[in-house]
Amino acid sequence: MLSLLDQLPTLCDGISRREWMRIGGVGLGGLTMPALAAAREASTSSIAPTAKRVILFGLTGGAPQHETWDPKPLAPANIRGEFGAISSSTPGLHVGELMPRTATWANRLAVLRAVVTGDNSHSSSGYQMLTGVPHQPLNRESAPPKPPNNWPCVGALVRALRQEPGRLPAAVTLPEHIWNDGNFPWPGQDAGFLGHPHDPWLIHCQPQDNTFNVPGLTLDKNIPGVRLDRRRRLLEQFDTARSQLDAAPAVSSYQLHARQALDLLTRGQAGSAFDIGQESDKTRDRYGRSRYAQSVLLARRLVERDVSLVQLNWTRIKGKPNQGGWDTHSTHCQALKSFLMPMMDQAFTALLEDLEQRGLLDETLVVWQGEFGHTPKINAKAGRDHWGNCFSVALAGGGIRGGAVHGSSDKHAAFPVDGVVRPRDIISTVFHCLGYGSETVVHDPLDRPIPISRGRVIHEIL
Repeated sequence: MLSLLDQLPTLCDGISRREWMRIGGVGLGGLTMPALAAAREASTSSIAPTAKRVILFGLTGGAPQHETWDPKPLAPANIRGEFGAISSSTPGLHVGELMPRTATWANRLAVLRAVVTGDNSHSSSGYQMLTGVPHQPLNRESAPPKPPNNWPCVGALVRALRQEPGRLPAAVTLPEHIWNDGNFPWPGQDAGFLGHPHDPWLIHCQPQDNTFNVPGLTLDKNIPGVRLDRRRRLLEQFDTARSQLDAAPAVSSYQLHARQALDLLTRGQAGSAFDIGQESDKTRDRYGRSRYAQSVLLARRLVERDVSLVQLNWTRIKGKPNQGGWDTHSTHCQALKSFLMPMMDQAFTALLEDLEQRGLLDETLVVWQGEFGHTPKINAKAGRDHWGNCFSVALAGGGIRGGAVHGSSDKHAAFPVDGVVRPRDIISTVFHCLGYGSETVVHDPLDRPIPISRGRVIHEIL
């Protein structure tokens, strides 16, 4: 068993010198072949899965802990805010009054009230939430995704672990990438050093309008369907003539991606998954007609077709305070009450209800998280600022023990009191639910073993 400890000095592949010496018995003979074989064997480490798929709510800007999962009704007004707390279906658990629908599902949810990144910048704290690895350095906004901050995101790891024999990739991101002002993409949204073949599929879409754009795969409006079909037949002829070359892994991988792309363009099995117009008006209304709400409905359609992980990034809304996001530096309470919490409360519970009715909730892990929380004190602009020192995350579905509350914060929801959870622990728990043990590794392009997480599985909520 590897004992990969974060505190030790690490090599460029993330494994400490001490660990390499322990694994390989470094001496005159160097790193031994049995040790390398053992590391390779660890890549198949698995446990009985409780979840077949994951839907990850990425609430860009950070959902505030005070008005959601950790209200402080006895705190001073400049701490507790304008809203009170309501009881939930879990005895003793109170949640913010702006989530009445979610409160009724609390007995199916587990709440983490002491999540910590120690980072107050959107993109670097977000990098940690998506990869489980702290950004270097912390508190660095709009840092480019390059070494040493190019660890693979959880979706990329899923693609590296799972076979994709079908027409859809194992991981999809909707409805756009996460970016800071100036369209600076956050690091930690792709496969990083694992290589682009493992990138989650990023689908830019407006599902409320039934429009989709897969970057680099959108069919040009000047290419009619007949012409595309001719091109596909020509490609098939070349493929037949190159059967020996086709056996090469790199070529096989390319062909899979080509088939996936063509199927999406021609509205085959993959394309039909994105045809949200097949849903009834009643179902679409139940989720809500916003871009994000319809993306949540689209996520349900994708996991029904065996997509292993769908990440839902909150999108900005023109004309709304704070650009329509959760980064509520001003008019915090107004934004929460007028649109943020009603949209989230409706879409989140519609998904849980939909999955339950279809018999999918017990095998689908649903995660509600942002990149951090918000400051205890309300600022001079009636807003809350960034806070990575203590915030909340909620999970439901596959493998999660409903009604569980792990960790607690102080009287102002400012710092943890007990049960601290790090992003790497959440990622370890996600993979545990998917059936991947703590020793599981993936291999980078140089065939070096990379652990999927160095976190602790949160058994208290399983």
